[in-house]
Amino acid sequence: MATLNETDLKLFVDSIRNYLLVTTRQEPQITSAFLGTADIEAFEFNGIVTFSGSHNGHVIVSMPDKLVREILLLQHETDLRDSNLLDTVGEIANTLAGNARKTLGSELEISVPVKVQGTQGMKARVRQRPYVITLRWNHYSAMVCVDMDRRH
Repeated sequence: MATLNETDLKLFVDSIRNYLLVTTRQEPQITSAFLGTADIEAFEFNGIVTFSGSHNGHVIVSMPDKLVREILLLQHETDLRDSNLLDTVGEIANTLAGNARKTLGSELEISVPVKVQGTQGMKARVRQRPYVITLRWNHYSAMVCVDMDRRH
């Protein structure tokens, strides 16, 4: 399997930046991008989309509850139950995956988002050292983990 290049990774950085800018009118600050470990420190709300086809792996969007609640409030949403917060972080992961398909090609198949609540470490499944992008939005930290490789 071939590793992702800088352009491939930039699409995820740009995608999360654009998502938050469009939905909240506040651009996040990308605080770091690095190779993580097999155990990824997660926040309370996690959305995971799995890739197959031209690429193998998954992307994880992990956010604290207060960040997700603020996003919903800015969208004039009044349902702030945990189930709606999970749906929101799943929707964000799905949006990133859809944007990846536009750039990486139509052979990229994406799953329905899996939503996980809890700070238990997520496990990298494809790469021993997945790509981790950390960001700060409105004083809250969040993370996007890109754990994928090209098939050819």
